[in-house]
Amino acid sequence: MQHFAILISNRVNKKELINKILSQRIYGQLAVFNKSKGILFSDIAIADFIAKEHRYHTIEITTSEKRQLNTFSSGERRKAFLKYCLAQKPDYIIFDNPFDHLDHQSRIDLGNQLLELSQTISIIQLANREENMLPFIKEKWYLENNNLLFSEIKKTPRIKRATLNSVIPSSLLSFNQDYKSIVKFEGVSVSYNEKVIVKDITWDVKKGEFWQLIGPNGSGKSTILSLITGDNPKAYGQNIYIFDKKKGTGESIWDIKSRIGHFSTNIAELFKRNQTVGQMILSGFFDSIGLYKEPSDLQQHKAEQWLEIIKMTHLKDTYFNRLTLGQQRLVLIVRALVKQPPLLILDEPVEGLDQENTNLVTELINTLLEKTEITILYVSHTIEKSLAPTNIFELIPSINGSSGELKS
Repeated sequence: MQHFAILISNRVNKKELINKILSQRIYGQLAVFNKSKGILFSDIAIADFIAKEHRYHTIEITTSEKRQLNTFSSGERRKAFLKYCLAQKPDYIIFDNPFDHLDHQSRIDLGNQLLELSQTISIIQLANREENMLPFIKEKWYLENNNLLFSEIKKTPRIKRATLNSVIPSSLLSFNQDYKSIVKFEGVSVSYNEKVIVKDITWDVKKGEFWQLIGPNGSGKSTILSLITGDNPKAYGQNIYIFDKKKGTGESIWDIKSRIGHFSTNIAELFKRNQTVGQMILSGFFDSIGLYKEPSDLQQHKAEQWLEIIKMTHLKDTYFNRLTLGQQRLVLIVRALVKQPPLLILDEPVEGLDQENTNLVTELINTLLEKTEITILYVSHTIEKSLAPTNIFELIPSINGSSGELKS
């Protein structure tokens, strides 16, 4: 079996690279696969199946559970999709960032599974960060741009230190800054079809705090977020307070959304129309999937200031769907930030980013904490060395549903 691990920067058009490998048109070191049958394991492939199931009202991947793929958590989707890939009996599998969205134990389990799998099938791993490269693969290469010229990794590639271009722009909107609690749960429980997801969750998030929400796959993190953002009807009738107002006492979902900036890796799936980078960021002022209102001159100026911060001013008129995955992530994070809401939810913001862009995102978070009063709720399985959450809330699963615990 021949195995390759490729460290790629976010400047690489990964979709084009993958298409060349699978269509047997690759050259150089990977040309050995030009007469082989391959399959892609990635977020892109999973998103395509989700879109197909939604369009045709079918179930293709998780038929035994009789649930569409989009109803599973990110980690559960990946486990189910790997089973599907293996059932196709390919000669090789391209694993694109296979450890994204997985908790610590799941990463260990997957690593062991891939080691065993490597005895019978060739593996091409694409990774954005060197620490995620599979240790048993000896052929390791680095790809910096779209010339598809691979260089052998003999030492850690030099990563430019990320710096912000300017200070945080002033806010156009005025929000009440006197909230006693930004988010407050008192004995909250959620169940589906008699299965308890979370049980007796009590949690109080104050203004200006930086919380990290952690817990293994399937522990209920996505459920907790949906209770906050207003997307889950099970929030009503419970003791959930958002910006000091109890859920179900007169506020609309849009009242809540107007004061929350929300980034998740799944949001990109919603943007199917051709929208420019500038339009994508401006849509954050209106909490809309796409830009359908005429922005003011002041709003356009603020959007341009944020583009300067992430060094993407030159891409303002470029279509969002033509950006690399890393560039898309940065644009969506800024979209969540542009109105400078009292609460910013960042759901796995650095998944799929290379080290350079990871540095930029973490520096942006630290700058927000230093220069603004925004409350940040950060969801991730790992703690970045350059980030220091003031509080950590951990979901601990059990057969009776996940409980919540403050972690020191």
